[in-house]
Amino acid sequence: MSNLSEIVDSLENRISKLLNRHEKLKKANAELEEELAVLKSNQQKIQKEIEIWNEKCNSLKLANSMLGSDQHKRETKLKINALIREIDQCITQLSE
Repeated sequence: MSNLSEIVDSLENRISKLLNRHEKLKKANAELEEELAVLKSNQQKIQKEIEIWNEKCNSLKLANSMLGSDQHKRETKLKINALIREIDQCITQLSE
């Protein structure tokens, strides 16, 4: 009978240890999920900043080329041609 009692005590100890470990893992998982959410938010902010800086860079390139910079003349001509085509399309739609 004492052997059965020892087995039950051993099982209770193991279950208790497993429950403690489970709680610790749940807490660690919650912390990691919170950290992941923060990192995702930071990533989105940084991505938006990158887009803004890319737009500013493109605007500066265009401005430099319009000021006579030889480096971006081809890009400027292509942009101007695209704008002219858009204006022509608008005029065509207005005249219909």
